[in-house]
Amino acid sequence: MQFLLEPFYYAFFQHGLIAAILVGALCGLIGVHVVLRGMSYVGHGLSHAAFGGAVIGFVLSINFYIGAGIMGLSAAIIINQLTKNKKIKSDAAIGIVTTAVFAMGVVVISQQRNLNKSLDAALFGNILGISDNDLIIIGIVTVVTAIVMFFSYRPLLFASFDQEAAQIFGIKTEGMQLLFSLLLTLSVIVAMNIVGVTMIAAALIMPAMTARMLTDRFSVMQLYSVLIGVIMGACGMYSSYFFNVASGATIVLFGALIFCLAVLVRNIRERIALRKNFHRHGNLIHSHSHPHHTHIASEKNSVTAESTKE
Repeated sequence: MQFLLEPFYYAFFQHGLIAAILVGALCGLIGVHVVLRGMSYVGHGLSHAAFGGAVIGFVLSINFYIGAGIMGLSAAIIINQLTKNKKIKSDAAIGIVTTAVFAMGVVVISQQRNLNKSLDAALFGNILGISDNDLIIIGIVTVVTAIVMFFSYRPLLFASFDQEAAQIFGIKTEGMQLLFSLLLTLSVIVAMNIVGVTMIAAALIMPAMTARMLTDRFSVMQLYSVLIGVIMGACGMYSSYFFNVASGATIVLFGALIFCLAVLVRNIRERIALRKNFHRHGNLIHSHSHPHHTHIASEKNSVTAESTKE
């Protein structure tokens, strides 16, 4: 028992564990909307833009979070403007804007050789170097994101499925899109110190996709995603201590393991359901179809109905 509790005696592990749990919950919460909007690539792109901002901010002696935040949010706004008229697809806009900002950071690094070691944490994560100030910032972003998404639940849900219909029913989709971009950017920035630029996309997508394997209800999917994110962070951090490997990579690998288990569970459930649908009458075997609609679509329709009444 003493051996299992050993890591909890160290302050750096306590800080890292709290940070991993908070970021896991944050990524799980906002990742659901990222997945349902088909924006899986955006987390990866914004992390590159934020890295470019962090590099430029470091040279200008600006706080890491401020530099990364300004550039990340600017990139998100530019992407929204480019895709507004739908002449430029979102994946193309993300690729152009975020890689350009990342390239700016690489150019700065090539001129400032002493930056390489200083920015390793942003590239690969440095969860064991989390300070009290980092924890406060991560906590504030997590709480604010949870509160905003709670009070904007229905508009965000509606905008995620059908922006054109949302506009018809009076929802300010541009404002919702800007709000979501802000929350996503903040989430990406605080996650950079945990898993690094290279694995932020996985931290955002894995909890949500795993939850999607387990349920078709949007509200339940959000709850599962947050719980899975917390389990990813806690178990990945705990395992990395005993295996003496990079914490960020271990968190992502643990998430991949949970996802594989969820896929296995879904396949088993589908096979069981398929067998129940088959009936035998003598030598004749036939099946009865049992059509159903996903609860996610149902929740979207309920939002539409409520908006119509209003």
